[in-house]
Amino acid sequence: MKTLIAILFAHFIRKKNQNWINNPIKYQKNTLSKLISKSIKTEFGKDHGFDKINSYEVFKQNVPARDYEGLKKYIDKVVNGEKNILWPGKPLYFAKTSGTTSGAKFIPITQGSIKTHIRSARDALLNYFLKSKNYKAISGKHMFLQGSPELTKKNGVFIGRLSGISAHYVPKLFLQNRMPSWKTNCIEDWEEKVEKIIQETVGEKMTIIAGIPSWVQMYFEKIVQIQKAKINKVFPELSLYVYGGVSYEPYKTMFERLFGKKIDTLATFPASEGFFGYQDEFTDKDPELLLLLNNDIFYEFIKTEDFLNGKEKRVSLESVELDVNYLLIISTSAGLWAYNIGDTVKFTSLNPYRIIVTGRIKQFLSAFGEHVIAEEVEKALSQTLNNSDVVVKEFTVAPQINPKEGLPHHEWYLEFETPPENIKAFSIELDRQLRKLNIYYDDLVSGGIIKPLIIKRTKQDGFKSYMRSVGKLGGQNKVPRLSNDRKIVDQLTLY
Repeated sequence: MKTLIAILFAHFIRKKNQNWINNPIKYQKNTLSKLISKSIKTEFGKDHGFDKINSYEVFKQNVPARDYEGLKKYIDKVVNGEKNILWPGKPLYFAKTSGTTSGAKFIPITQGSIKTHIRSARDALLNYFLKSKNYKAISGKHMFLQGSPELTKKNGVFIGRLSGISAHYVPKLFLQNRMPSWKTNCIEDWEEKVEKIIQETVGEKMTIIAGIPSWVQMYFEKIVQIQKAKINKVFPELSLYVYGGVSYEPYKTMFERLFGKKIDTLATFPASEGFFGYQDEFTDKDPELLLLLNNDIFYEFIKTEDFLNGKEKRVSLESVELDVNYLLIISTSAGLWAYNIGDTVKFTSLNPYRIIVTGRIKQFLSAFGEHVIAEEVEKALSQTLNNSDVVVKEFTVAPQINPKEGLPHHEWYLEFETPPENIKAFSIELDRQLRKLNIYYDDLVSGGIIKPLIIKRTKQDGFKSYMRSVGKLGGQNKVPRLSNDRKIVDQLTLY
């Protein structure tokens, strides 16, 4: 009965979603108008002349693009309990995230915006069921490896991690299937939590598992170690892995080895600021994400190259181009206005609008003017691993500006599950692949400004030890793929 209900509901949702998929620009214009009209009487609305905004061009003139620091004076007032600052009333939650310059960040989530988070996750799954016909997965056990759902409260607003907040909103259709137990989900220590989850899940009919790849990988590795069997033997019904936040490609080989069989994957693009997309088609191509235009989010875009050069020319959805790297700017029903979330995307389709996530604007490597981004290092590594037995568990890239001898260069810190027989040949191929993807890097190497990259092997669980040392083990935390300094790599232990 539950499966039948899910199938009928999935058909209803798909038909309903065709309205905004087929009329994207109309929906975006309506979204901007709706957001502004609701916020005219807020402090931010009064400060930025919302009552005079009658077009997108006026909106751009009145509301400059800002990051968290730019909105902080308003957010601080909301955190202190003031009403009608960024959005009418007070938010229901603050999603607490790690900040770089301002310490912890508190991202407001309103009654309206939390519904869009939950609806998007639901629609992603329902769409998958329809496209894959994998209806058996509905009736099994489902687990999201997430942060603690225990929340604190300040000035009448609950505070927690986004994944912990979302745990309070599991749709009734899936509620009885959810794992682990609430008590186990509340365990703060990540390693203790994983041990307890294993105790609860092994022996259950697991069909869907979700979570950030690095932490799901840890869960799987421990199961394989304890059970002395591949995941397909421990969970023979497991058929779908849902992930978001990072690219799956660098983990793919490792996961396939742990699974012991082919398993479907579903890519999503959730963030504390909003749920922006999910994979709506399932082919052999790299997953592309349908940009969600029914979430009370107005999207704007700045070419990454322009932003890094100090230009902030914003365009709306109707002006974007294919295969251009853009910084994502959003305005939402949580009161984030022309907000720079720091993520970069490329459009792979304009009908419908589909994107891939290419990285973080602050996570790029340009110590020598090369502007290497996360998408490029991940793709270079993936191409190098193709048709080989090498398996990489985790990696990050940093510049070596002042080597003891020779030219400066990029250093790749890799934790191997299965290392290459010839590390020199592997590094040469990796460098070749990166040079194919980034012409600026290629020019620097061929011009003798820098030398080809060098690989540094980290000890087993070296990245895990690093994340533990900085208090970011588990949950929604991710190892940055690259940086312009050596703060991370100088803390990694080498072989």
